[in-house]
Amino acid sequence: MIRLIFLITGDMTMLISPFLPSFGRLPEGTRLERINASPNYVNGEFRNQLPTTTFSDGGDRVSVLWDVMFGGRERVKPTHTLPQVKTDMKTLDPHRDRVLWLGHSSYYLQLAGQRILIDPIFSSYAAPVSFLNKAFSGDYVFSAEDMPEIDYLIISHDHWDHLDYPTMTALQSKIKAVICPLGVGAHLEYWGIAPEIIREFDWHEHWTAGPDFTVHVLPSRHFSGRGLKRNQTLWASIMLETPNRRIYYSGDSGYGPHFVQIGNRFGQIDLAIMENGQYNKHWNLIHMMPEETVQATMDLGAKRLLPAHSGRFSMSNHAWDEPYKRLSAASRGKSFFLDTPRIGESVDLDTPGHLFTPWWEALGL
Repeated sequence: MIRLIFLITGDMTMLISPFLPSFGRLPEGTRLERINASPNYVNGEFRNQLPTTTFSDGGDRVSVLWDVMFGGRERVKPTHTLPQVKTDMKTLDPHRDRVLWLGHSSYYLQLAGQRILIDPIFSSYAAPVSFLNKAFSGDYVFSAEDMPEIDYLIISHDHWDHLDYPTMTALQSKIKAVICPLGVGAHLEYWGIAPEIIREFDWHEHWTAGPDFTVHVLPSRHFSGRGLKRNQTLWASIMLETPNRRIYYSGDSGYGPHFVQIGNRFGQIDLAIMENGQYNKHWNLIHMMPEETVQATMDLGAKRLLPAHSGRFSMSNHAWDEPYKRLSAASRGKSFFLDTPRIGESVDLDTPGHLFTPWWEALGL
């Protein structure tokens, strides 16, 4: 919802953003010079591979906002606290590959002995002010204090529900390296993260951090901006590659040919962490419907699917549990295995085929 409000009132946010550090800072200097050299930066902004509009059905922004805010917003949040497992990540064996969903699009991974944190948001709201885009009711069991030292922090793009200012400031002392798309480092550096640990990449660039770990920055179909000028930083999907595994994270993305291209390039993908939430007919080019998430997983040739982008915040007008219902139905009989852990529940990558309970069914009434 906050994202849509910014789309409508961008000029207003330009007035208040200088007084709130959470809005971050736009790229400048050598960072901007590198952006200007990118083939994905055209006429002063980053572009998707395909022509992509925010609103895909021809509606004007005011009518779209009105429809989303008042057009049948039923059960967008659960009436009970979602089930959570308070796994102690500091005591986990770092040499056992696993993934923990931390709610929404936040993930903690252990791969090849590396501790990785993706798009963390531990705040109770995903917005510049606390009364907007509030998290589901009930206590959230994780905080920055619960995190071990993080070898690699990965940020997919700079939207509020993926790049959270209070979380970043709280994690600073634990982060050894940051990997993000072009321009996103400007926000992080402004917030006090040491520039020497920030590594920014364009699409199809990679960083081999060691003999057992490579991060590939790849396309997604989305947009960027924190209420300031849009598309001044890049958005991306991510492939994590070790000698034994390939883990793909879609970031926020509409459906597109990049999934087939990535699948053809990398071959076997052991796990795809895929967007599955915050969709709407009005912006179906920048977020996938659950059935498209299934098709994208098949395009990738992934062996397992772990859904993202739901479970803590509501930024669309579908029921909070609809993404799980539709994804489960669309995944039946497909070539991949669907993982649906509770928040904080470990997905052991060495033991595929674990059946997670459909925990949302008990809360769906």
